[in-house]
Amino acid sequence: MKKILIIEDEPSIRELVNYNLKVNGYEVLEAGDGNVGMDMVYSEKPDLILLDIMLPGKDGFEICRELRNAGIKTPIIMLTAKNEETDKVRGLDFGADDYISKPFGIREMMARIKAVLRRYDVADIPGISPETETNSHTITVGDLVIDPDRYVVTEGGKEIEFTLKEFELLRFLAENRGHVFTRDEILDKVWGIDYVGETRTVDVHIRHLRKKLSQGDEDKYIETIRGKGYKIK
Repeated sequence: MKKILIIEDEPSIRELVNYNLKVNGYEVLEAGDGNVGMDMVYSEKPDLILLDIMLPGKDGFEICRELRNAGIKTPIIMLTAKNEETDKVRGLDFGADDYISKPFGIREMMARIKAVLRRYDVADIPGISPETETNSHTITVGDLVIDPDRYVVTEGGKEIEFTLKEFELLRFLAENRGHVFTRDEILDKVWGIDYVGETRTVDVHIRHLRKKLSQGDEDKYIETIRGKGYKIK
């Protein structure tokens, strides 16, 4: 049974989400405070976190950033204010996997949760980053070596840390080196046809990849084709 942690300070929202998650077969944990929620991530090791932005103690952005900086890859879905694009983009910048705008419908919430969990199940990566198995093949692009089996990327022999979705995006582009993909095509291939987010998500993740690859030369590997999309050079 998958374990989901709700970090939300509004009791009525927690109650509604808790009930519907349990009806759908999930184990549910709750925290109404950011600091308490952080502690529960480490002690309970949930399979997914529903994370509100405005929280007492420690806000959602800070929690997301700290978890990702600590190497914790537990999928995070941010709960954002309606139509606040800035909050959505900041959440993705800090390493969130998806977002849900308040007020949200239960069907939308369940669809997003199932989609994110399904992506992580395919990757077979638990919440806290584990030791990995030996590899069977790698993808090489210049100084980059991508190991799809161990979810490891090295550049010039130095390992680079990526979130799961960043890794999947880099691997997809590298496997199709030279081919230009539109944002919609990338969403379809990397996020899946059931993803209901915005194409802006692709731009944010591309920016993350560029910042982590070849410090000082952000365009070394990923090329933007104006009016079309992206490709690995």
